[in-house]
Amino acid sequence: MTLLSRITTPFTGPRRAHGDPLVWCAAITLAFLAVVLNRLGTPSKIVFDEVHYLPAARRLIALTSRLNPEHPLLGKEFIALGMLLFGDGPWGWRLPNALLGTLGFFAATRAMWWASLSRPATLLFALLLATNFIWFVLSRIAMLDMAMASMMALAFWQAALAFRKGSEGRNGSRLHLALCGVFLGLSLGGKWNGAPILALPGLLFAWDRWWALAGRRRGFLIARDAGPIPGVSLLEAAAWLGVVPLLAYFATFAPAFFYKVQPLTLRGLIPWQAYMLQLQDSVVKPHLYQSRWWQWVFNLRPIWFFYAPWDGAQRGVLMIGNPFTMLAGLPALLLCLWAGLRRGDRLRGAVVVLYVASLIFWAINGKPVQFYYHYALASVFLMAALALVLAGWWEKGRRWPGALTVVLSGMLFVGFYPILSAGALPGKNSYRDYTWLDSWR
Repeated sequence: MTLLSRITTPFTGPRRAHGDPLVWCAAITLAFLAVVLNRLGTPSKIVFDEVHYLPAARRLIALTSRLNPEHPLLGKEFIALGMLLFGDGPWGWRLPNALLGTLGFFAATRAMWWASLSRPATLLFALLLATNFIWFVLSRIAMLDMAMASMMALAFWQAALAFRKGSEGRNGSRLHLALCGVFLGLSLGGKWNGAPILALPGLLFAWDRWWALAGRRRGFLIARDAGPIPGVSLLEAAAWLGVVPLLAYFATFAPAFFYKVQPLTLRGLIPWQAYMLQLQDSVVKPHLYQSRWWQWVFNLRPIWFFYAPWDGAQRGVLMIGNPFTMLAGLPALLLCLWAGLRRGDRLRGAVVVLYVASLIFWAINGKPVQFYYHYALASVFLMAALALVLAGWWEKGRRWPGALTVVLSGMLFVGFYPILSAGALPGKNSYRDYTWLDSWR
């Protein structure tokens, strides 16, 4: 098979005989949830950017007026729902993101399974994502990033299912395309960070349809009898993956139409988006923990979400990536790039594209104040690249790299757990035990 024919085959990943590790994925997800919930209410005070989003959530509950208008509403709506159901306290603030993080974690593992049909890749990915620090920390704080990331994970789960079922001639692809579109829009409604990725499922569908219709492309837009999903025309796919996301995104603004002061109107919906963009670009005041994209790649500038004596002990929350897997994933990305270009490996090539797409926005835009948590989506694709490389070796009988990586990642997670989860620390200078580099302080 030539490189071109490999690239133009439907995006379904290689076929393998391994059984679906659904039970293991569910077990790892439940274990992840249990660890996230431990000390979820600690510290019992507002930390880091919760100072912006908790008051905004309270405004949403009261429907008084806009607050924190530079971001869309979905993440704040989830926080508000937590307050309504569980009270305006630490558990009410943070439980929505704990549940979203758990749901998104499970969705990410299912996306890996349906894209790869590889049991080793799926389980390695689950263990690496659970211990990459970033997903865990963002699941324990009342910020907007997990609403965005979890909805994106759900979207990719549905996209992988749609393409898989389409390639196998099974029913249900249309429903999964529609759900993918809904979750893409909700991801944008959480935060705009994933915007560069939103068009990729639709572009992939168009690419596959173009090559599937080789020799008869006159009906490119309306043809239904070709891959990647027979029975769905490109125009219909554009509706599911283009129009539906926009409708879902705009639907997240529904509460703003009922504000007592300056309620949103249909006429003002589009201008509000421009106003949000203007506010985003207006943040220029330097911050102690601001950083640049290349520092995220090499795990050089984390964020102290919290460090103070509170709740009877010295406690801290450090937003950082796993010191081993964040770096081990970089050569894995290069190996995936090589596999994509040299062997036409669609899945590995796609992971590289997704990593670059999730990072390039921050690399090229002129926003001066950026933070490490903007690396959240890219870190997921980084773990996917590492899992795919290790799984490839595992399936060839070289299992020790995968086993060693999981053990090291897990040991580091256990070692850093107190500083990731606001555990009680021995003393005021305990941060020195975790800040291996001066830039981590």
